[in-house]
Amino acid sequence: MQLGIIGVPLVGKTTIFELLTGNRNRIYSSGKTNTAMAKVPDKRIDFLSSYFKPAKTTYAQLEVVDIPGLVPGAEKTAAIFLDAVRKADALLHVVRVFASSSVPVIGNEINPIKDIENIKYELLLADLDLIEKRIERINSDKRKKQMLKELELLEKLKENLENEKPFSTMEFDAEEEEIVKRYQFLTNKPMLICLNVSEEDMLTRNYNGKEELFSYCSGNSLSIIELSANIEKEISELEGQDRDVFLQEMGIEEAGIVRIARTMYERLGLVSFFTVGEDEVKAWTIKKGTPAKEAAGKVHSDMERGFIRAEVVSFDDFKELGSMTAVKEKGLLRLEGKEYQVKDGDIVHFRFNV
Repeated sequence: MQLGIIGVPLVGKTTIFELLTGNRNRIYSSGKTNTAMAKVPDKRIDFLSSYFKPAKTTYAQLEVVDIPGLVPGAEKTAAIFLDAVRKADALLHVVRVFASSSVPVIGNEINPIKDIENIKYELLLADLDLIEKRIERINSDKRKKQMLKELELLEKLKENLENEKPFSTMEFDAEEEEIVKRYQFLTNKPMLICLNVSEEDMLTRNYNGKEELFSYCSGNSLSIIELSANIEKEISELEGQDRDVFLQEMGIEEAGIVRIARTMYERLGLVSFFTVGEDEVKAWTIKKGTPAKEAAGKVHSDMERGFIRAEVVSFDDFKELGSMTAVKEKGLLRLEGKEYQVKDGDIVHFRFNV
């Protein structure tokens, strides 16, 4: 599953990308996409690792792509931008709110709503173009009668897009949902707005136009995370207790990068289950609703092929009771079959025979 970071140039996209992936001080190709893996921080893994003291600890990961900034009116960059967005499963739209004499401003003004609108229109126009071409093909097809439901839906979608309503604001029935899934509509991708504010504004929790900006995002069903890239850089350079003290002094409950990673992981419909032991404590990424047998295949193909059962313990039960022995004594260790849908936070041991 891939997270695409988008925005206009000079808003802090690459900085956010570097902080998410830990790939700092690298030279990136201008005008091209850059890809790396991001660790998804998880306090449950921290706890399990401190308990089992394994030789290795592995967190869930997410593929992140830094997509070249969209320059309004530049056709070449727009084509690269749209191609990369189509491949992404979810989008993080970084929006500049900070002022800086050392960082030029695209369009000579800091206007977050305008920047959000520019991206929105580019995605709307791309979806509209796709729909119009598909409608034209259906109308010229001899099998048109077999595609009336699809045609009806596309006409409705076209009308909504012409009224500047992205798919994320629409509701579909089960049949329509299946039709929509066949297309990679850009405005149907999960999106999170990341407001990159100045260090001073992050501390005061206020800046010019904040109320209007939040009202706009709320009216367009857009979720927001605020952070300061400068503060996030400082946080990333600290460890352990020093980091906790810094966050406390800044009045920040949790680093913005952590919130982004976790939020986008959830937006992608992903959950983590854990395998534990002295060799390794590891978070495994699966889609929500994945059956146990298929989840076993994530660990090893032999486990899926020879699946017998899954021994499952809830992380919350384990943390509360303090040991596997106590969990078993309370009767909270469950034996689940191949159809059991593995839940987020399950600690699983797969029994198999090949």
